[in-house]
Amino acid sequence: MERGYVLHSRHFRDSSVIVNLLVDGKGRVDAVARLGSAKNSIRSILQPFQPLIFQLQGKSELKTLKQTEAASPAVPLTGDCLYSGLYLNELLIRCLSGQHNAENLFFDYHRTLIAMATKFDQSQLRYFEHALLRELGTMPSLDFDPSDAPITASGCYRLEQTHGFTPVITTEFNRHKYFSGEMLVALNQQTLTMEHYSEAKRLMRQLLAPILGDKPLHSRSLFIKQTKT
Repeated sequence: MERGYVLHSRHFRDSSVIVNLLVDGKGRVDAVARLGSAKNSIRSILQPFQPLIFQLQGKSELKTLKQTEAASPAVPLTGDCLYSGLYLNELLIRCLSGQHNAENLFFDYHRTLIAMATKFDQSQLRYFEHALLRELGTMPSLDFDPSDAPITASGCYRLEQTHGFTPVITTEFNRHKYFSGEMLVALNQQTLTMEHYSEAKRLMRQLLAPILGDKPLHSRSLFIKQTKT
């Protein structure tokens, strides 16, 4: 039996749905699931943040989901946590294909959901984005600059997509173009504080932009709309 989380599901045909899953040891898997009769329908557990146990059948990229059961109750997310969770799900669907094994992401995702349900702060999103970029092989080193010198908290760095974080001499006037070594070290050590949040978000958006392309994330627009109501 496999275990995984539901990221998203959508109607397919003949009382079936296509389910996007994050599967332990496999990464993203898309599968067709039959909902079953009204009495025995599995519709209620094919929802986001629901951990499942199941069997996957088929040799094609689109698998068939069988013997599906809830492994435990869905992770309870509400308010900002809910929109943040939807953001993580959309990010995984947009960034991962069936060809990305992303074996370690299941545990990063699980830990992030549990942490958000307990007590939410922005750093949890940044740490997960960092983990995702590492799995994709597009996260620059947070340990060393291109000359193999250690990245230091007292330094200031320019992001070069193909080389990594290059040290620069900067002033307050142009600091917004660069990234502080203090934030990079804190991100690497998972010790971000509120003072780092804005800068860390700017860094992650810059790193994710080439992967996401021009199409905006629906979850971001939902969150913006919610904060304005």
